[in-house]
Amino acid sequence: MAARRTRGMTGPDVSRSTVARAASIAEQLRYECSILLELYREKESFTADVLVDGRLVSVTPPSSQLDTRDKLWRLHSALMQCRSLLERAITREEEELGGGKKGDYETQRKMVKDRLSYLLICTGELLKTAGGAALLTPSLEGLESDGPTALFELKLWVYRIFKEVDYWTKTAITTLEALPSVIAKERVRTSRVRTTRSTRR
Repeated sequence: MAARRTRGMTGPDVSRSTVARAASIAEQLRYECSILLELYREKESFTADVLVDGRLVSVTPPSSQLDTRDKLWRLHSALMQCRSLLERAITREEEELGGGKKGDYETQRKMVKDRLSYLLICTGELLKTAGGAALLTPSLEGLESDGPTALFELKLWVYRIFKEVDYWTKTAITTLEALPSVIAKERVRTSRVRTTRSTRR
């Protein structure tokens, strides 16, 4: 089973097409995030330089030592946390700030959520192909999942979540664009190991 997964990941058709599709969705999501952030700043009269401190998502730190599977696991885990936070932010906005009339902002917010879900499907497919275990919906414990109660802090918290989605979308683009070369290097490394073993025999 593991060998079958490895072949799928390094096969030229499956891996390249799936990676390309995921990267394309991530690019679209990055653009849609930028529009959402702009609409939210206009809606709440925030300036572009409003400070948001620290990351909300918790994953293992990046490392050049991570292989393809671990890099995909890290990315997929972060994106799952982003979606959970985004869903919570939308709920809190509608509960505390009122749903009101649906306009450009609400439409864009839904678009970002839907696109993020599509990206998660793609990264999940890549992770499974690479032999990674499926991830459960992450617990938001310790991730400020409920947000503050004061109105301004709540608005700032929602903005932080949008910024977090934007950050991990850009990270997804970087990770996915580098993936073909990482896979190629792993192929070479595997080939060398096999050649060495054959020579020893």
